[in-house]
Amino acid sequence: MDHAAETREFLTSRRANISPQQAGLPALGNRRVPGLRRAEVAQLAGISVEYYARLERGNLAGVSGQVLDALARALRLSEDDRAHLDDLARIAGPGRRRHAAATVRPNVQRLLDSMACPTFVVNRCGDVLASNVLGRALYAPMIEAARGAVPNHGRFVFLDPRSHQFWVDWDRAADAIVALLHTQAGRDPYNKDLTDLIGELSTRSDEFRTRWARHDVLRHHQGPKLIHHPVVGDLHLTYESLDLPADDLILIAYGTQPGSDSEDALRLLASWTTDHDPRPAHDHRA
Repeated sequence: MDHAAETREFLTSRRANISPQQAGLPALGNRRVPGLRRAEVAQLAGISVEYYARLERGNLAGVSGQVLDALARALRLSEDDRAHLDDLARIAGPGRRRHAAATVRPNVQRLLDSMACPTFVVNRCGDVLASNVLGRALYAPMIEAARGAVPNHGRFVFLDPRSHQFWVDWDRAADAIVALLHTQAGRDPYNKDLTDLIGELSTRSDEFRTRWARHDVLRHHQGPKLIHHPVVGDLHLTYESLDLPADDLILIAYGTQPGSDSEDALRLLASWTTDHDPRPAHDHRA
């Protein structure tokens, strides 16, 4: 990923999202572009126009935390947007590259296997590196779509038509995947696997390209998920994500409301796994 271009396009897109009225500024004269002008952002942030122009050209090297705070206030950045800006600034400086684990440690796999809810470990590309039995049952359509390769959320959503049945709100799922990939590209722009994935999806999917151009970002936290499973039907789930900092991986666990139809459906899915365990071909564990 071109770090300077990503920085420029991110800041430009956020500037375009704010009207002068929203920023408390008078809207004077003809405006050739949407949102704020560079000079207005600089005024709101308390920095010179020349300095802001340098930042927006992609040169964040040496920028202070105070300036980043001021930019975040001027551009009304969300929490996820601000974290993305911090990542862009870190990469511009002498910070070290991130090196994620390529496989899941046995202790982590034992943790997954001990959990009664569908649980997965993914890397920053959205590859599903490990799961427990119930997790594999839940993601059976994605695993089958991968045809023996490592299942990947982005490829499933944008390149396999089955995803439109699996994700009840497909647009929301697609928006989230792209925003998550944008976030990871800001964290680790030199990750070749991530860059290759983004290139592949941009080439093969108009839906992906359109969303990528928005420069939306999102970090794994928690929230609802609505899935239509081919065996047990609709599942209203919630998820929690936890960072595994030793490996730079993410653990994601799904749950349901106690006493709900979805809880009953998960129990049914658990019983189905007794005879059907869609273990990916790349998983050679005994």
